[in-house]
Amino acid sequence: MSQTFPWRTVLFDVDGTLIDSNDAHAEAWSRALIDNGLDVSVSDVRPLIGMGGDKLLPGLAHVDESSSRGVAIAARKKELFTAALPALRPTPGARSLLESLHDRRLDLIVATSAGDREMRAILEQAGLADLFSAHTTKDDAAESKPDPDIVLAALARGHAQPASTVMVGDTPYDIEAARRAGVAAIALRCGGYWTDGDLRGAIAIYDDPADLLARYFLAQWPV
Repeated sequence: MSQTFPWRTVLFDVDGTLIDSNDAHAEAWSRALIDNGLDVSVSDVRPLIGMGGDKLLPGLAHVDESSSRGVAIAARKKELFTAALPALRPTPGARSLLESLHDRRLDLIVATSAGDREMRAILEQAGLADLFSAHTTKDDAAESKPDPDIVLAALARGHAQPASTVMVGDTPYDIEAARRAGVAAIALRCGGYWTDGDLRGAIAIYDDPADLLARYFLAQWPV
C-alpha cells in the first residue's frame, strides 16, 4: 500500500452507489403511498431517497414509520421494490472497485439506510455480497441518514477509527452522516438527481465506482 494512502476502512452506501436502484426505490415509495391513500408523486419522493423510512415517511406524508399506516406503507413499498429488484444492475465498476480494495486488505463495510434483509437481497442481486467484512443498516441504528448513527455503528462494528476511514456514497445524506461521525466522504454521481453543488461536502466527486477506481485508488496503488 502506498505510504500516502490514508484509509484502512472504506464504508459503502449501497443504493445508487453500488447498484442503480434509486429510481426503483422512488417509484416503489410513490406507488405504496398512493395505494394507501396519499397522493405523492415520484418527483416528490426522489429528493429523499437515501434516507430511511423513519425520515422519508414523516417528511413526505406526516406519517410515523411505526404507526399502523406507516407499517402498511412500508410493507407495500418492500413488495413493490422486491418485484423490481431482478431488473436492477450494479453501477459501472462496482465489483472491480470492491475487489481491488478487498485484495489490498482494506476493510469494506456496508453503511446503508436500508433494512438488513433488503440490503442482503440488493447485494446478492448486484453480485457483491461476498466482498464485505461487515454490514450495518438502519436495523443497527436509532436514526437513519443524515443522522450519523449508521456510520457510527459501522465504525464500531469494524473497530475502525474515523481518521483512517472514508465513506463512499451518492447523496448529500451520506456526506452529512459521515461528516457528523468525523469521517471523510467521497461522492459518486451515479445515483443521479444530485448536482455537484449538492455533494460539495465530499472531499472528491467521481462519476461512478469505475471512475473512482481509475482516478483515485489506482493512482494511489500504481500497477
